Amino acid sequence: MSKRVHIPEYEQESELMAGEELVGGPAFWFLHLCWWQEDLRALVERFGADPADVDALSDRLTDDDAPWPVFRVPFGGGHTAVVALRNFPDDSGIDYFVHHPEWGRLGHLGQMDGHDTGPGLSWKELTAIAADVPDGAEGLTDPAERFLTLLPMLGDIDTPHDAAAVVARALTQCGIPPEHAPHIAGKILDNSFWELPSWVVRDGSPVPVCGASASPRAIPLAQGITAGQARDLAEALSGERKA
Repeated sequence: MSKRVHIPEYEQESELMAGEELVGGPAFWFLHLCWWQEDLRALVERFGADPADVDALSDRLTDDDAPWPVFRVPFGGGHTAVVALRNFPDDSGIDYFVHHPEWGRLGHLGQMDGHDTGPGLSWKELTAIAADVPDGAEGLTDPAERFLTLLPMLGDIDTPHDAAAVVARALTQCGIPPEHAPHIAGKILDNSFWELPSWVVRDGSPVPVCGASASPRAIPLAQGITAGQARDLAEALSGERKA
């Protein structure tokens, strides 16, 4: 039985359920990475996903009578990136945010629901979070799964030229046929929801901000946290967290 998750700062009308047991397999990754974009739905066969499995898992993930699934990606300093499937009957969507038990607020990365806001992560942040697996933390611990779970929030003008190869490698490690993974990776990156903004650190906060006006991170993440908490967050996001 899935564990209930409590995130007091997250407003919802349903209990939250740890969804990590649902992660994995072609049907999940197809739904997570491609379902929201019509141009990507034709990739279902290249994922090696059975359409019946896709339909069954979609019904389970979007059941508004069941607890909402959340996928947790813990990273340095006690932070957790959370992907929450918001299953209001008339307002379904996916929320991406960062939670820390000492903040008393959430750091919003973005959302996908027809009124999309983002991007929420630079390439450096995405790869740093995916690789920074704390000992004993609850949630996703496989770096490839962590990377793909947060990939929809990527938007960065400085995404490297070999990014498609990195995405393809993660896809292959998560069970996508290796002969199709490079094509899928290229399509996902070429059909990003977001513009490709720059990320800069401005005076007043060590946490980078995003140049895209539609991003929640056009202002520093988790407004109102202390200066020390902001430094800890910046170090964790950069992969330069001090021991």
